[in-house]
Amino acid sequence: MKNYQEVVGIDVSKKTLDAYCHQAQSHKEFTNDVSGYKSLLKWVLKVAKSSAVFYCFENTGYYSLKLALYLDSQNIVYVEESPLKIKRSSGVVKEKTDQLDACLIARYAWLYREELTPSTVKSMSHLELGRLLALRDQLVRNNAGLKGTLKELRALLSSPTTDVGCIGLTRSISYIEKQIKGIEDRIIEIITADAEMSKNYDLLSSLKGIGLVVACQLIYHTGNFTRFDSWRAFSSYCGTAPFEHRSGTSIHRRKQCHYLGDRKMKSLLSMASVSAIQHDSELRLYYKRKLAEGKDKMLAINNVRNKLIARAFAVVKRGTPYVVLQQHAA
Repeated sequence: MKNYQEVVGIDVSKKTLDAYCHQAQSHKEFTNDVSGYKSLLKWVLKVAKSSAVFYCFENTGYYSLKLALYLDSQNIVYVEESPLKIKRSSGVVKEKTDQLDACLIARYAWLYREELTPSTVKSMSHLELGRLLALRDQLVRNNAGLKGTLKELRALLSSPTTDVGCIGLTRSISYIEKQIKGIEDRIIEIITADAEMSKNYDLLSSLKGIGLVVACQLIYHTGNFTRFDSWRAFSSYCGTAPFEHRSGTSIHRRKQCHYLGDRKMKSLLSMASVSAIQHDSELRLYYKRKLAEGKDKMLAINNVRNKLIARAFAVVKRGTPYVVLQQHAA
């Protein structure tokens, strides 16, 4: 990106876009729709004196996805960056406006232009997989809440089978479970339709502790194992990699996992680790050995989490299912 002479920082909100040209020091607001995108490109073409222009904006979910899809369809170079990285690079900022945010985004992109790489839009199947996984997670949480309420009502009422509230909750729970089942069927269809996804899903399913949800989440978060170069990089992304914390001779703490990480992926890996400890003899022995060394239970669980991540990347890289070595021992 170092050969570009101009950068446009865009602050994306639900209905509007605030664009700021860094070199020209010009700002303008547009609508967050196709007509606004066209007006944005015309304005940049008029304001920017150089044709070598790239765009930078924060990843704000569905709001920024529309802009990314349009820029990608027009073969325009853009960078979709993490909001946290831009915020931490801005220093102390006491004011908060959309125009100022666009200016800070443009400043960040210009200062780090030699390190930035162009972003690309994920495939439609990959995007749909992410939406379905998020929707399923929301429905599961809602269903768990309804089940808790139903359990409390049944404990309080003398005849819960005839109570209107219990009947309504039972029907709602049954309906949500059908929706979850339909979403899971659609997820399997998406995975099956894509040859690479289907192959990696079968490889991940050979690991004890990894089922439909964890395997699909791994495929989604890793970009079907193209986003991260190694399992250690993905472990850092999830927040399961320990880091040192020391300074001089007085501060020397034990290694700890950083609080920044994908909490959803970390939680799923924790549940997968507990399941793997119960059903995988190798990981069960590994877990007990860590406890015998005097390690805390959660630290031992974290070691198992990293083992699962390493195994997932290994089977995908090797292209063969996981084989339990103990069952072939003499």
